[in-house]
Amino acid sequence: MANSIESARFLVESRLHDAAMGDAQARFDLGVAYSCGTGGVPVDLVEAHKWFNLAALCGSEEGQHCRAEIAEEMTAREIAQAQRLARDWIFQTTRRAA
Repeated sequence: MANSIESARFLVESRLHDAAMGDAQARFDLGVAYSCGTGGVPVDLVEAHKWFNLAALCGSEEGQHCRAEIAEEMTAREIAQAQRLARDWIFQTTRRAA
């Protein structure tokens, strides 16, 4: 159990830096991790939608496709929450860079 938690933490942390730098692939990878439970990351469709949305904002067509696909499994409230989280993440990342 501890190994899967450590593996999940490593996967997320290793991609967060690149995601913060605007790397669409890193953002897409985080979306995949949260949508599929890759590397022991807990499945979380709200978090996955957030990352696919952020990838799409960087021009990722795969991000756009996956965002639309998982949105079909989500409630309107969950989608709104994911969109809020994406906006908050952009705001926080922009503030740190300034």
